[in-house]
Parts: sequence; structure tokens; C-alpha cells
Amino acid sequence: MAGTDYYAVLGVKRDAGEKDIRSAYRKLARKHHPDVNPGDKASESRFKELNAAYEVLKDPEKRKKYDKYGDKWEYADQLEEQQRRAGSHDYFRRAGGAPADGAGAGGFDFGDADLGNDLGDILGGLFRGRGRTTTARRAQGENLEHSVEVTLEEAFNGTTRMIQLQVPEMCTVCGGTGKVAGAICHTCEGLGSLIKANRLEVKIPAGVDSGSRVRVAGKGHPGIGGGGSGDMILIVTVRPHDRFERKGDDLYVEAPALLADLALGGEIEVPTLRGTKLHLKVPEGTQNGRQFRLAGQGMPRLGGAGKGDLYAKVRAILPVTLSTRERELFEELRRIQSGVQAGVA
Repeated sequence: MAGTDYYAVLGVKRDAGEKDIRSAYRKLARKHHPDVNPGDKASESRFKELNAAYEVLKDPEKRKKYDKYGDKWEYADQLEEQQRRAGSHDYFRRAGGAPADGAGAGGFDFGDADLGNDLGDILGGLFRGRGRTTTARRAQGENLEHSVEVTLEEAFNGTTRMIQLQVPEMCTVCGGTGKVAGAICHTCEGLGSLIKANRLEVKIPAGVDSGSRVRVAGKGHPGIGGGGSGDMILIVTVRPHDRFERKGDDLYVEAPALLADLALGGEIEVPTLRGTKLHLKVPEGTQNGRQFRLAGQGMPRLGGAGKGDLYAKVRAILPVTLSTRERELFEELRRIQSGVQAGVA
């Protein structure tokens, strides 16, 4: 990856914002993901490049160092420490580089110097001067995000998913440092990790909603130099339901009712996400479209106690065909209601 322009890899300008960088990465990662291009070595290599570029540019501190030092950004702290100790830029001039035109303190142009060896001398001398040997810096692994789609019933009850992942695992050859004896590790190409297929069963808790983020500890990117692995973050999307509508922790559903039950009062059935039915008593003269609240019959509250409510909207069932007797009764009802209205008038 030496000399690679991370901005060019993602196809963004150097002043691109975090949102643009994230959007460009996701678009290209989907296109070149090994699962989408099985056996395509070029896409696999491109996918590694994208990951390496995104890992740096998405992090403000890493990006700042990269903008200043290029592909030597990982050595920024040591370089600046060496500069402070030397008190000038003389060392870098001797190494073959020179301060960039108009650059202030810390603005370096390394020219054509072979910093692969020079940096080893800098770091080795620095650590030897302190009476200790060079060791890899320990760093916590980055989190890994994965999208998960569930049904409303699964969100209500909780569920599990078996996820097929191309998971980065620490390279055992270089121990996650990306280097072996000061040179780039050829096993992982300097990335410190290798992409391996992995199947992982994860638990989706009851009460999740679209946008919920479920953390799976220790299943993200591996750490560097013995640092702990990051976490996997599941980003949940709940599919719309053809019968129930969700608003927060509350559910809304239509409950069919006979005209006679609405007019005379009676008991109607209200469907639930469990597949069962609740019995709701409606008073005499209930109007079509009236809404009733059934407390505690809604969605479970994520990470908390209790549930939301279920709101049942009454929907009158109108007959499509009438028997002879039903027609007689409706005609009689119309005559009665017409007479009442005429009397009132």
C-alpha cells in the first residue's frame, strides 16, 4: 500500500466530508465485496484497498496525520518526537528531503528519501536511547458494522440471525503490526489482518426498531500489537407489516366488527402480533372508525421493562350480498329511520 493515494482509492476529493467518504466507501465496498465477486482476485485486492483507505480517512486523527505525512502517517508521533529532540529539520535534509515551500514547523517534504530504512534508524535510535527495545504499539481494533433486516414479528419476539461475514482477522505472521523485521509483511500486504469467511450467530433482542444498533462484543476488527478486537455493530431495519402499523413502542391495527355489534353493543376480536386474538367489548352506538386503547399490548421496550400499547380501530363489516330475510330487515330499518327523520323534520 506504500505510496497509495487513499482519496483516489475512494474516488473523493481531499476536502471531502465524512458523509461523502462513508458514502463512497459503502458504494464501492458493495461492488467489490468478495461475496459478490467469488473467486475474483482483482476484486478481493480492490476490497482490501478500500478497507485500508476507509480505516484511515474515516478517523479524523488518522486522516490528519495522513494528510501531513502520506503513507508514513503511522510514524507521525515518532517523527515529530525526533524533530523536537533534534530541534531542527537538519536530519530530514540529510535523509534526502527538505521542508516544503512555505511550510512551518512540522510541514515536511521527504523528497525521494528511503524512509523505510531511515524511519527504522529514527525509531531504533530513539528507543535505544531510552534503554529499551522497539515494540509494536498496542491499539484497540475498529468496530465493524453489519446491516440486519427483521420482520415486525421478529422485532416483537426477538430472534437470531446466522450472518455470513468476510471478517478481518489478525495476521499471525506479523502479529497485526503489518511488518516483519522492519519490512512490510507479505502475508497480509502490510494491513495487519486477513479477510476470512466466518459464520456468526447473533441474537436480536425483542423491541428493536429501524435504526437500532445492537452491539456484539469482540466480533469487530482485530487489534494491533495485542490490542483487543473491536465490536460488531448490527444496524437493524424492521420491514413494514401489511396489517400492523408501528409508532415507537405502540401498535395500530384495524378490528373488523358487525354492524349489529356496533349498533347494539357487543364483543369484537382484535388481532395481535402473537397470532392470537383479544376480546374487546364495544358499547352500544359505537361509530365506525372509533379507536380503542389496549394498554400493555404493544411492542416490548428495548432494554427496558414493560410494553407499549395496542390501538384498535373499529372497521364496520358491510354485507356484500343479502339473504331475503336480511333484505327485509334492512328495508324495515330504513322505513323506521326515514319515519323518525320525517317526524323530527
